[in-house]
Order: sequence, then C-alpha cells, then structure tokens
Amino acid sequence: MSERMRRVNESLREVLSEAVGELKDPRIGFVTLTGVDTSRDLRHARVFVSVLGPERKRRATLAVLAAAHGVLQAHIGRELRLKRTPQLEFEYDPTVERGVRMSQLIDELAPDDD
Repeated sequence: MSERMRRVNESLREVLSEAVGELKDPRIGFVTLTGVDTSRDLRHARVFVSVLGPERKRRATLAVLAAAHGVLQAHIGRELRLKRTPQLEFEYDPTVERGVRMSQLIDELAPDDD
C-alpha cells in the first residue's frame, strides 16, 4: 500500500469515527472503527467496525450504519478534499473480539500468584 493510500485510509477512519459518534440513533451500540480499506480509484471504501455487545446489537448497529451511509459520505465530502467521495461498505471486524477471547484463555491458563 502506498503512503498516500495509507494517509487517505487513516483520514477516512478519523472523519468517520467523528461522524458515527454524532449519529443519534439509539440502535447504535458501542462502535469502534478499526480500519478503512479504500480502492485505488477512491470509488469504494470498506469500513471495518467492531461492536461491543451481543450478536443482535452487532447486526442492528451494522444495519444503522449501512442506512446512514449517505449522511456519512456527505460528512466525508465536507471534511476531506478528495477527488471522489467513496461509496461506504461497513463490515464487522472480529479481531477485537478474538483478542479479548485470547486474553481470557491466557488468564485461565496462567497460574495464580496467590
């Protein structure tokens, strides 16, 4: 990945994190944007999202984000000067959940120092 694309992805992640925090829908859970992968032509961007909570909350949050993509794209258009504003696609990122699970397993296997 080129340095320019890395900067574009990071800028998109920052702007989207701010914009998602401003959404007023109660169905949105505790959301963390873990990354953005933008196509080279800036037409599409996959936004990786981690949601704290059960599967039902995760599905509801992803549905709200997909429905609000127009508002979020408009926010990107106002904040960033890009040749094109990418079409957003939200995807669940299980890496945070896997990390928590691995930490729990390590804690279970580690001997107590008591």
